[in-house]
Amino acid sequence: MADDSLERKLGYRFSDPNLLLQALTHRSHSSRHNERLEFLGDAALGYVIANWLYRAHQGAREQDLTLMRANLVKGETLTAIAREIDLGECLRLGQGEKRSGGHQRASILADTLEAVFGAVLEDGGIEAARSVIERLFAARLESAGNIGGKDPKTQLQEHLQGRRLPLPVYVVVAQEGDAHEPRFTVECQVAALSITGRGEASSRRDAEKVAAQAVLAQLVEA
Repeated sequence: MADDSLERKLGYRFSDPNLLLQALTHRSHSSRHNERLEFLGDAALGYVIANWLYRAHQGAREQDLTLMRANLVKGETLTAIAREIDLGECLRLGQGEKRSGGHQRASILADTLEAVFGAVLEDGGIEAARSVIERLFAARLESAGNIGGKDPKTQLQEHLQGRRLPLPVYVVVAQEGDAHEPRFTVECQVAALSITGRGEASSRRDAEKVAAQAVLAQLVEA
């Protein structure tokens, strides 16, 4: 069975197989779908990745940890992992989604992977979820501190230029704290695509990078 193969790839055997079945069920298939588990899995993923980075990179600044986490939990990364474990073959989709190739759609794959994490959390608790997430993200976690290449602002700029679209606008929507410990909230606006992303950091420049990463994640999922 496909579910047995998936459990082997996850490195986890469900006590309640119905939770995995629900995690693999898209809303187009039935009313008992995976969106609530996706909500839970998103929170579990964020915590596990943040905790791993916090422990592994003890000398890293908060804004660096934020950028590493954003790079790891973005839709593009989730979709890549979902494809690595052949998650698309296990999806339960409605006929319309099947016909339109939903089993390979990036947003569905990413959302379903989060739902699987939520199902593991419900079935076995946070340590089980941690084990599965760290297993699937292992290679990416090890290289997280060496993201290298272009920063998110440059990536976004080049992406938009490649599509001949106007450059994004960065707006400071909040500035808190005193001069020694400021906190900036910046919004990255791509009006041509009706997309915005927000970022928070202790400097405006770093907040802009986080906001740009949030926009990039949406572009991948679109």
